[in-house]
Amino acid sequence: MSGEATRRRCLGHVAAGAALLAGCTSHSDTSTSTEPAASHHAAVAPVGDLTLTGVPDRAFVVFPQYADMAVALGHGDAVNAIYVPEMSGPTMNAYYDRLDGVDFDYGGLPDPLTDGFTPEECYALDSDVHFVDPAYVSTQDAWDARDIEAIASDVGPWFGNFYSGTRADPPQGYRDGYDYYTLWELFGRVADVFQERARFEALRRVHETLVATIADRLPPKRDRPTAVRVTYDEGSFYTYHLNEPGYWLADTRPLGARDAFADADWASLWGTVGYETMLDADPDVILHLWGATPNYEMDAVRSRLRGDAVGGRLSAVANDRVYASGMRYQGPIMNLFQLEMTAKQLYPDVFGAWPGFEDGGSYPALPASERLFDRSRVAAIVTGDAQ
Repeated sequence: MSGEATRRRCLGHVAAGAALLAGCTSHSDTSTSTEPAASHHAAVAPVGDLTLTGVPDRAFVVFPQYADMAVALGHGDAVNAIYVPEMSGPTMNAYYDRLDGVDFDYGGLPDPLTDGFTPEECYALDSDVHFVDPAYVSTQDAWDARDIEAIASDVGPWFGNFYSGTRADPPQGYRDGYDYYTLWELFGRVADVFQERARFEALRRVHETLVATIADRLPPKRDRPTAVRVTYDEGSFYTYHLNEPGYWLADTRPLGARDAFADADWASLWGTVGYETMLDADPDVILHLWGATPNYEMDAVRSRLRGDAVGGRLSAVANDRVYASGMRYQGPIMNLFQLEMTAKQLYPDVFGAWPGFEDGGSYPALPASERLFDRSRVAAIVTGDAQ
């Protein structure tokens, strides 16, 4: 979009019956408005159906799955903020290094959460669209319903769905009509914002082929390893399920490993266990969440595990099957790589051995014969060179 007047028309209107905020009416009058020329639609719960004019030039992002979506759709340069850029940016580029012509310039981007997520920050960034769930925004200290509505009306619409990540309940007031999406369903809705349906469909076909390839080759359930996804910190394991619904598990659920803590019912989105409990479960494989990011040095993590009297007895430690796993805030490109990576970590006899992530390095340069999806095809779609 160009020009302030054009930017302010980006929102257009929220379709009748789909209020932007629970308990509030839409800020736009749909009874008499007519659809502007060259408009297009995009819809997501809990926002509703938006009528948009033009494609966003400035896109506010908190969690990096939306930045990855923007890159995948050829609009990475629109992103004007991102969660922990010094972590998110290098992690995304570690995957993009294997895609010719694809990268993400995160230099100088602000972190919306570092000093507190505020309406003033949104006014200052003056974004065409905010890829954040307003239900999530309502849980942040600096916001009330009037602020959320004012940003949508005065700056640019909200467009996001946070609680599909784990299928958790959204805040009270947003629960009626709140829909849950898979990662790729949500990606399709973001593609509508950018008017990039063709790119989305092409990438979805790559994903569907990858998932089908994995499913066709998985061993019987009885022959699959037990596994757990954890974050290790100071002698404790923050543990996460593998096979539950939600797009935060889009890189583990299709692989169907046996969750070592499948019967655990944690009050929050994760549990915390010590060495003894982990040894009781004794998973064959430990997938270290965030291990592929700059936030963790996996060599140091493995060393601490081996050096502990109990940790050294874990089968995954003894058999060198503690792996750097990716980010749960994964978009479509990250998801392709993380599916491939996790398939090799869990089933090396089926999908080929995982060569390992060097701390701070790029995604490994796998030989073409050992790749589970076509890098050149993905790169061509993202850069617009696909035929």
